[in-house]
Amino acid sequence: MKDVKDKNSPEAKGGSNKFGNRGIWFKFLIYTVVVVLVNIVGTTLFFRVDLTSNKIYSISKASNRVVATLSEPLTIKVFFTKNLPAPHNNTERYLHDLLEEYASKSSKLFNYRFYDVTATEAGITEKTNVNRSMAEDYGISPVQIRVIEDDEVKFQQAYMGLVIIHGDMMEKIPAITSTDGLEYTLTSAIQKLNNKVSALLALDEKVKITLYLSSSLEKVAPLMGLDELSTMPERIEKVVEKLNTKSLGKIDYKYVDMTKSSNLDEISQKYNIMAMKWPEIQQKGIAAGSGGAGIVMEYKDKIKTTPLISSIKIPIIGTTYQMVEPEALDELFTETMETMIGINETIGYLADHGTHTLADNNMAMMMQAQQQSSMNAFNQLLSRSYSIEPVNLKDSAIPEGLKTLVIARPTEPFSDYELFQIDQALMGGTNIAFFMDAFNEIMPTQQMAFGGGPQYIPIDTGLDKLLSHYGVKIDNSYVLDDNCYRQVKPANQGGGDQKIYFAPIIKDANINNKPAYMNNIKGIIAMRISPLEIDEKVLEQNGITASRLFSSSDQSWLMKGNINLNPMFMRPPTDPSEMKSYALAYMLNGEFTSYFAGKQTTTASHTGLHLVIYKKNALLVAQIPYCP
Repeated sequence: MKDVKDKNSPEAKGGSNKFGNRGIWFKFLIYTVVVVLVNIVGTTLFFRVDLTSNKIYSISKASNRVVATLSEPLTIKVFFTKNLPAPHNNTERYLHDLLEEYASKSSKLFNYRFYDVTATEAGITEKTNVNRSMAEDYGISPVQIRVIEDDEVKFQQAYMGLVIIHGDMMEKIPAITSTDGLEYTLTSAIQKLNNKVSALLALDEKVKITLYLSSSLEKVAPLMGLDELSTMPERIEKVVEKLNTKSLGKIDYKYVDMTKSSNLDEISQKYNIMAMKWPEIQQKGIAAGSGGAGIVMEYKDKIKTTPLISSIKIPIIGTTYQMVEPEALDELFTETMETMIGINETIGYLADHGTHTLADNNMAMMMQAQQQSSMNAFNQLLSRSYSIEPVNLKDSAIPEGLKTLVIARPTEPFSDYELFQIDQALMGGTNIAFFMDAFNEIMPTQQMAFGGGPQYIPIDTGLDKLLSHYGVKIDNSYVLDDNCYRQVKPANQGGGDQKIYFAPIIKDANINNKPAYMNNIKGIIAMRISPLEIDEKVLEQNGITASRLFSSSDQSWLMKGNINLNPMFMRPPTDPSEMKSYALAYMLNGEFTSYFAGKQTTTASHTGLHLVIYKKNALLVAQIPYCP
C-alpha cells in the first residue's frame, strides 16, 4: 500500500527544501568563521613543531636563551654555493632550518640572509660578483670540496661560510663542511659577541697597545733579512685603527722609539722585550749599537708582550730572524684583549710537574717553521671560547674561584701540600679534568741504542692517592685492541699494512653519546692508553655515579709488566676468553669528600664539584685521545 501524504503538510508544500537550504547555509557560515579564526590565530600565535625522533631541527635551551636575550640587532650573512652535491647540500639545508629556528625563538633583533655566490652557466653575474667580493671582505674564501660524477672524482671550489655581525663587531665561521657541532659553534659565537659588547661598555679605562721599536735597528735590519722593519710602525698602526673601530674605541695606541728614550734596558726588563746589541761593522759603515722590539698590551695590572722579531737557531745555517706579519696581528690582538677584559670563561692549566706544554699563540705564530707543541691544537681550539691561565703549583697556589683546572699528563711527583691544594680546589668547587698516563716513555741514549727500544717506567706522581679516594684507579698496563689503527708498510718492507695494537680505534658503538659534550664524537684513536677501574663501594658510600664515556672493543687485552710496543712482536691472545672491553674514560658525578678529611692538614668542608659548562657535579678522568 502506497504512503499517501497530506497535501497540506509542510513536506508537500516544499518546506523540506527550505529548511534544508537554511541548514546548509548555517553550516557554511560556521565553517567560514572557523577558517577565519584559524587564520587569525595562525598569524598571531605562530609556532613550530619538530616531529623528528631526535629533534634535529630544535635548538637547545642554551641557544634559545642566547637569542631570546639579544639587546642589540644581530645579523648573520651566509655565503653558500648552491646546488652542491651530497652531503654539502644537506649541510646548507640544515643551516637554513637552524637559522630559521633561531629566528623563531628570538625577537626581531635576530636576522639572517643567504647571499648568492653561485656562478651560472653563463659565468659570474654582476650580482654574484658583488656578493663574492663581500664574502672576501669578510674573510670568507672558497674551499675545495670533492665531487664524484659518473664514477669520476673531481674537485670544486665552493663558498661555505658565514659572518655574524653585532654592531661594529664580527665573528666569522669561514668553512662549514659538516652539521656536527654547528649549533654549538653558532651559539658560542653569538654569546661571545653579546659578552664582548657588555664587557666593552663596562670598561672604566682603555686597553693600551704600545709598539716599542728602536729606530737604530733599521741600519742592521737588512743584514738580518728584515728589510721591511722600518714600515712596521705605520702598518701596525693601521691594524690597531681597524681593531679600534670594532672595539667601540676602547684602545689607545702609541709608538715608542727606544733609541730616543734611551731606557732600553729598563723597558726590556719590565716587559720582557727582545733586546739586541751588535758590534761595529766597518765594511757596511754601521757603528756599534743596541736596540729592541716588541708589542705590549696593557689593561690595569694585566700585561701581554708579543714579540715583533724572533731568532731561530738552525743547525749548519746558524741564527735566522723572523718578523711577525702585521696583518696576522688583528686576530692575536683580539684574542688577547678578550682575555684581558674578561669576556671568556677562564680555564686553569697546570703548567708544571712535567705536564704537556701549551704552545703560546704568540710564539706559535712567530715560529711556524719549528715543531710545535703536541698540545697546540688543543690550545687553539680552547682559546676560541676560553681564556687559559697557567697554574704553577711549585711557585703559587691555585687561584680562588677558578672553575676549571686541566691536569694533562703530569710526570713529576706532587708534594703533600700540592696534593692538598688540588684536593681543596676540588672541595671548593673547581672542576678538575685529569688526563693521566700510566707510563713514562724513556728513549734510549746513543750509548744504549744497541740495547733495544724505549723503556716504559711507571709514573708515580702521588695523584693516584687522590683518585683512589674519589673512586677511580688507573691500572699500570696498556690496552691493546684488535680493532686498531693500521699503518701502511712501504714497498721495501713487503707492502700491506701493520696493525698498531696499542692504538685502539674507538668506534661509535663504544662511545657514550648521551652527554651533550659527547654527542658529536663519532670516533677516537687512543694512543698508549691505560684502563680505568672504579671502586663501586667508594662510589656507593658517597652517592657518586660514574658514567663511562668511551671504552675499547670486546677484542681487547692488556699488556703488563715488561712493556714492549714493537708491533712485530705483538699478537692477540689465542684464547678468546682473555679479551674483553675496557673502560678508558669516566665522568664521576656527585659530592666528593676530601682526601685530607680527618687529617691534621685539612680545614676544608665537604662540598660538591660542578662542571660549569653542563651545570653538573662531575670529575673527569681520562687520557688524551685523538679524535679523527
